[in-house]
Parts: sequence; C-alpha cells; structure tokens
Amino acid sequence: MRILFVHEKFGAFGGAEANVFATATELKGRGHVIGILHGPDTGKGEAGWLNTFQHRFSFGRGSQSATGLAAWEQFQPDVLYVHKLSDLELLKTLLDLDTPIIRMVHDHDLYCMRSYKYNFFTRHICERALSPFCIFPCGAVIARDHEGVLPVKWVSYTAKLRELELNRKFNHLVVATQFMKDELLRNRFDADQIEMHAPVPPKGDASWTSSFSDKNYIVYVGQIIRGKGVDVLLESLAKVRMPFSCFIFGDGQHRGYCEKLSHKLGLTDRVVFKGYVSPEEIAVFYRECSVVAVSSVWPEPFGAVGLEAMRFGLPVVAFDAGGIREWLTNGQNGFLVPWMDRAAFAWRVEELLGDKALARKMGECGRQLVAKQYEFSEYVSGLENLFERAVERPALTVMP
Repeated sequence: MRILFVHEKFGAFGGAEANVFATATELKGRGHVIGILHGPDTGKGEAGWLNTFQHRFSFGRGSQSATGLAAWEQFQPDVLYVHKLSDLELLKTLLDLDTPIIRMVHDHDLYCMRSYKYNFFTRHICERALSPFCIFPCGAVIARDHEGVLPVKWVSYTAKLRELELNRKFNHLVVATQFMKDELLRNRFDADQIEMHAPVPPKGDASWTSSFSDKNYIVYVGQIIRGKGVDVLLESLAKVRMPFSCFIFGDGQHRGYCEKLSHKLGLTDRVVFKGYVSPEEIAVFYRECSVVAVSSVWPEPFGAVGLEAMRFGLPVVAFDAGGIREWLTNGQNGFLVPWMDRAAFAWRVEELLGDKALARKMGECGRQLVAKQYEFSEYVSGLENLFERAVERPALTVMP
C-alpha cells in the first residue's frame, strides 16, 4: 500500500512527531511505500526521518494546495494519513481528491481556538464545545504569537468553524483515548467516524529494570510549554524534603521562565535542564530512575510519555488531567494526583523516593499494563486494518 503522511513539521519535536516517525517506520518495515507532505524542518533527529521518508514533498513558500496536489499526482497514494494540519485550502484540496483520507487527532487544535483547552489566566480546564463562548468571555480570538513580529495574533472563529466542517468529512478520525473521542463527539462528529488506536512507540531496550538507586532520580520528558506544567512541577519539587536529582528533558518557549523559577525556588543544584536529547540518552537516566513525573495541567489528550516510562518498569506521578486517568490507576502503576495540587504531587514523589520496593512494584505493574494493552505492533496492525477498510470502500463524496 502507498501511504502519504501529511504533517506540519519534518523532524523530531513533540509527541505528534514521535508518533508520525515511529508509525511510518513500522509501516515501511512491513513493506508499505511511505511518503510525506510536510511543513518546515525542525532541525532535530532528521537523519532518521530522511531514511524513513524517502518520498518527501515540502510545502516550501508557495501554495500549500498546489504542493499537495502535485504530491498526490506524483506519489499516487492509496491512503492519505493526515496528522497536524491547519491550512484550510490544503485540507479542502485533499478532501476533494479521489483517495481515502484519515486523520490522527493528536491534540485540541482542531476544536479549540487556544489549542490547549484551558484558560490562559486561571488555567482552569474547559469542558465546552467550540461556540460563541470562545469569543466572549473566553477571549480566544486573541492569542499569543511566538513566531510573528507582534506578541499577539488574531484567531478567526469563522475559520475554526470551517476547519471543523472540513474535518467532519474525513473518512475516519483516529484518537488514542476515550477522552479525545468524547471531545470530538461534543463537537458533533459522527461516532462511527471515530476509532481508538493508542500509540506507544517502543524506545530503546526496555528489557532491563531500573536499579531504583539511592540517587533518587526524577525524570521529566516532554515539551517545556506552559500546558505541560513544568513550572508547577518545580513548585511541587520545592516541597520535597528528601534529597533528589530531577532531569528535565525537552525544550520549548517556557524553558527560560522555568529555569529562572528553578533558581528562585532554590532548586538549581537539584534540577538540571538537559534540552532535547535522543531516546537512547534518556534511557541511560531511566536505568537509575525512581519516578517519572508527568506534570501536564492542560487536559492531556493521551500522555504517551508516561506509558513510555512504564515500558521501562517505572512508576509515574501525574496530575489528573484529560486522558491520563485512562492508563494511570492511582496506587497501582503510580499516583494520580488531584489537578494542580502541588503538595499532593510532592508527597507522592517523596513516597516513591523513600520506598523503593513500592516504586519497583508499581513500575512492574505499569510494565505489564503496557505489554498487555499498548503493544505498538498491535497498534500499527489496527491502523493497517483501518487503511485496508478505507481503501475497499468508495471515497467520501463531498457535497457542494
């Protein structure tokens, strides 16, 4: 089968990119021909991407729609597999093609004008569908702009409605959790259109067990953006009374603020910001780790990083936000902490640091859960089956 991935980035960056790369690599290994229509390069981990995606079509600076049409004509895909994409003209162009089209919904970009489903000022999680409420009192029509000349940008409510309308015409949408399916249903997607396939890409050799050493290593892996709650993690760690070393792997626009906060909280000698490193390098720290922190305060669509840690037999402490509760059972494979409760987060981290037998037991429960319910090869087989069914059926007829 010829599968054309469509994504806004090329290279390693966050969870969406990890999923794109791991899924495409596995599909290629199974004999499928893989191509990608993509946006800007990230400058990270691109060697592996170049090896997997030998058929590349970059948006460049011209018309994305024209590039998309040219890529389709040249590659002749059996299936279009769209990931993160917001250009409405390109979406419409792809939908008008005589090819089954499927989308992986990674996060809240599709139906939230802020893209993270929580209030910027209060950080309270939003449970509403897209509606005029997003204009007032939410004020989501004005958003921060990290790439433009001005610090803010205008977000069109009408354009977001149009984006939803276009996405409702996809043959299928793939989500990782029931939480995400419920979000789509809230925004009037058809239940029969949505399938759950939970991706947990294997990273490194997870056959070993951590030493759970007295070094009391705590590891955070992910983007350093406000929704990931690294600042809240630091405020929680400041309440931990026993010695520890926390390693924060990742990068993002909130990193500078968090580094200053770490210094202000007196954590400079206990918290190390490592930046972006390869999964193999992170695994070195997992070998002596006692707990993995998932500090997201936005409604996490899935939180695959926690499951990746459990593949290595490590317990997880996380805030109860979004879909995390679907794989983290409090007291079994880690601790699910009330949202934004810093004292409770610190207490649970301290409990695992002080009781290595408990940490090891919970980590092993997590390893068994991942092996039983989140096997990556079964995830890819589920996608293969979905693609085959889509190809067998006539492509959707888009009504004028």
